[in-house]
Amino acid sequence: MRVLFLIAFVVSLLSSCSPIAKRSLDRTFKSTERDFQDFTGFMLYDAGSKKTIYEYNAAKYFTPASNTKIFTFFTSLNVIGDSIPALRYVERGDSLIFWGTGDPSFLYKHLYNNGKLFLFLKNSDKGLYFSTSNFHTSHFGSGWAWDDYNSRYSPEKSPLPVYGNLFSLTATASTIEVQPKYLRTKLTVGNEADRNRGIRNRDSNDFQFFPSSSIKTFATDIPLKTDPTLTALLLADTLKRDVQLVDIPVVTGAKTLFSVPSDSLYRVMMQDSDNFIAEQLLLVCSGILTDSLQTEITIRHSKKTFLKGLIDEPIWIDGSGLSRYNLFTPRSIVQLWERIYEQTPRERLFPLLATGGKAGTIRNWYKGEQPYVFGKTGSLSNNHCLSGFLITRKGETLIFSFMNSNFTKSSVEIRNNMQDILRLIYENY
Repeated sequence: MRVLFLIAFVVSLLSSCSPIAKRSLDRTFKSTERDFQDFTGFMLYDAGSKKTIYEYNAAKYFTPASNTKIFTFFTSLNVIGDSIPALRYVERGDSLIFWGTGDPSFLYKHLYNNGKLFLFLKNSDKGLYFSTSNFHTSHFGSGWAWDDYNSRYSPEKSPLPVYGNLFSLTATASTIEVQPKYLRTKLTVGNEADRNRGIRNRDSNDFQFFPSSSIKTFATDIPLKTDPTLTALLLADTLKRDVQLVDIPVVTGAKTLFSVPSDSLYRVMMQDSDNFIAEQLLLVCSGILTDSLQTEITIRHSKKTFLKGLIDEPIWIDGSGLSRYNLFTPRSIVQLWERIYEQTPRERLFPLLATGGKAGTIRNWYKGEQPYVFGKTGSLSNNHCLSGFLITRKGETLIFSFMNSNFTKSSVEIRNNMQDILRLIYENY
């Protein structure tokens, strides 16, 4: 029965979505909602003819999860240049006073790092003074789940992250290693457990490792409890020189040190759905727009300028999509992708995105003789989305948004259904 519905779906698409065809498609999606007990939204748009091919619940709001990063990506493209600002700084006599910009790349193992910031601070012949006076937001985003604090996908935000605001724990039967080494004194080993676990105290950086005798090796990343003092200590430990905390506002005329290419961050954010990078990019943007690092500044500015004219106003709260307060519609996401496509060369854009059968969160999905799906996934419990570009066998460029909320079946079943539909569109449109 599922195959018959999918065939009917594609036949209806090829019929140019006449009223009869639309009713057939609607029945297909209603059956999907019935079978999977979910709420489904879908829109398919021809980027060449600039015509909507089909839409189902496209004007309804859905929980976007990491589809939120599409909005962060678009905003960053419009605010940040080719390189990421790493520091604001001034030199006064024998002192180097510096402020963070939100740049997430410093010593973050999941990112390319050219060492420019490290060498700048390490080799300075002046005393180092670090100020956090420009950081004006909370370490967590509004609507984040408090009990995610121990999960690597939920690092805290900060003005000058070090090691991605994570510490890494690696254990074997005979050794336990912690990076950065400065935090080794914070570790205690608990009783043997049924599985390896690393658990940080919610209110401090004290953490425990519970070893399992049945697993020989174990590695995990755990978010740090950040504060200015810890950042200064980690900097001092890494640079092997003293770093003092001061409370000085950003000075007019402060210089900017740039670090890594912007695309190196966008690629990891969009392909691997890195929440930390997404949140920090909104701070970087606000530091460019103003002298303050504040997520809300960037979102407010983007909605008034870059996102002006979207058919449905986005309810946009954070950079990553961890917040369940975010709400977007499929047709607004399609409209946003069209804007990105019009201003970003395809040869630059597509390599930054998750690619079916090849890269990122869909490397094991949407496989073909050659890649045909490029986009961004979004997943929270009981929610899964995929939005982006579908290049048909005939070479047509389609933009789509496929959003599923509140399902009770497994996400694998949802993904298989999405994969079947998009594959048939690829082969037949």
